[in-house]
This record gives sequence, structure tokens and C-alpha cells, in this order.
Amino acid sequence: MENPQNVMSELMNFMKNRIVLTASELDIFTKLESPLTIGEMAEKEQFDIKGLTRLLDSLVAVGYLQKQKDRYHNTEKGMLFSSHHPETVLPIALHFNRLWDSWSSLTDIVKGRKSGHGATLRVDKKSTEAFVGAMHAIGRSLSEDIVEFYNAERFECLLDIGGASGTYTIAFLERYPKLKAVLFDLKEVIPIARKRLKSYGYDKRLRFVSGDFYTDDLPEGCDLALLSAIIHQNSPEENILLYKKIYKAIKPGGALLIRDHIMDETRTNPVSGAIFAINMLVNTTGGGTYTFPEVKKTLKQVGFSDIKIVRKGDRMDCLVEATKR
Repeated sequence: MENPQNVMSELMNFMKNRIVLTASELDIFTKLESPLTIGEMAEKEQFDIKGLTRLLDSLVAVGYLQKQKDRYHNTEKGMLFSSHHPETVLPIALHFNRLWDSWSSLTDIVKGRKSGHGATLRVDKKSTEAFVGAMHAIGRSLSEDIVEFYNAERFECLLDIGGASGTYTIAFLERYPKLKAVLFDLKEVIPIARKRLKSYGYDKRLRFVSGDFYTDDLPEGCDLALLSAIIHQNSPEENILLYKKIYKAIKPGGALLIRDHIMDETRTNPVSGAIFAINMLVNTTGGGTYTFPEVKKTLKQVGFSDIKIVRKGDRMDCLVEATKR
């Protein structure tokens, strides 16, 4: 028999998450790289003393801060949320903080009183930078895992569509020294990518092209196109239009590699994919997670062949490969 107390504990997780998200939004962890008292922080930042005291005490209780006498300071976990930490997860927290508001509309969406929001990246500059930073932080280790798994030895040029800060572009270039790459993304994202990738020294092998894959043609001449975490934000019709552009852009004999959640026919596995479908429901107008037969059907419709799943997983690490004859 299920223990009601365990169920209640699960339901109450949102409280801890809200505490951490608020602290991230207020940049508490950057401010507490050096110990401060409540009074010092409240005066400097114009915070309410009562609210700040309860927030910081709760962060101590859940292990993000330590309290020595009347001074608060980050723990190792809290330091990860500082904007100055080399492996900061602050952009992820800021992205999730924005998602909090859209998820709060789920009841109205299910009741038909409201529809999902537009594409998650089409927001203000600060949110765009946070989103791109979040995707980089999330994707670093997974990109290395994906590139190690997938054999791209036969390809000469990668087209990373919606490549954000170039996490996967760099992973491919590091794994395959002869490979060249084109990173394609929105004009407001390209400067972020240039800045992040400048230190890698791939200027002669990497080209940046700005554009919107919903409205613009894709750069031609590559033989491997990557759609990494893209198809879930689109409706099936939008994906068909995108596949057509990809088919036109890549060389004959080239391939399209899709990384995303690929659901089983029950649409309940992987579990993370089922939950992510809700994320797309509340944050996009037509996005969702798709089964392999659905993906195969739309790819085949535009001319791709040899369509197959080459990897299954529950971390949005499923891979589908399709070939242009």
C-alpha cells in the first residue's frame, strides 16, 4: 500500500524548488561568495529583512548555505549557483524560473481556456542568454557521450541547426580533426556562440551563419545535418517544412541526425519524455514529443530514406538517422 506521507513529500518538493529559484533570481549565491549578515545584505540590496531571513535560513536547512553565528555563506552546492563559478548552473536555474510561470498555466490549457506560449527562445535578451547558457551547461557531458557513440568518420562538414552556443559543434570538431562545421542560429544567438567558442581555436574549421530556420533557407554544402533538441518545439507540420530545407541543403549521400526524446507507442516511456511533452504543451504552440513511427513518416514524406533509431535513452539522448539519396 502506498504511504500517503511519501506522496505528500513528493508534492511538497515544489516548495524547496521555489526557494532555490527565488534565490537564483535574486542572485543570492553570487552575493554570498563572501560571508554576509542579514543586515548587510538587506541594506545593500534593499531586501525585506523578514523575507530575506526566512529565505536564507531555509537555504541553510536544505544545504545550499551555511550559517556561522549571524553570517551566511555558500556551501559547495550553493557555489554552483554563483555566476562566477566556472561550472555555474545559474543559467539553468534562471531558465527554470521562467518555466515556473508557464507551467502555472497548465490547468487553464487542459481546460481549454488558454493555449501554450510561443517558442521558448523568443524572449528578451537576458532570458535568451540564460536559455543558451542553460543548454550549454546541460549539454556538455551529454554532447561528448553522443559524439563518442555516433560514428561520424565518413562526414566532411557538419551543419549544426539551432546550434546555440555550439556545444555539439565543438564536441564533433574535437572528436573528428578533419571535420568542418557550420553553426546556424538566430542573429541574437550567434554573438553568444562566437564569444563562447573563441577560445577553442577552430576559426579555420568553423563558420557562423545567422538566420531563422522557420523563415530562412539553410546553408548548403554540408553532408551531416544535426537537429539537437529541436523537433520537440515544433508541430509535425513545422518539422516537415524544416526537413525539406535540410534535404535541400545537404549533399546527396549525406545524413540528418536527430537528437531528442523518441517515445514508445504508449507515449509513456521514456518517463522524462512524457513529462517533457507537458513542457512543450505550456511553452509552445504546437510542440511535443514524438514516437519513432511519427518521426519516420514525416522524414520519409520529404524524401529521406534508411530512417532508423541508432540510439535509445531517457536523457533526451535518443538518436534518429536519415539519409539523403
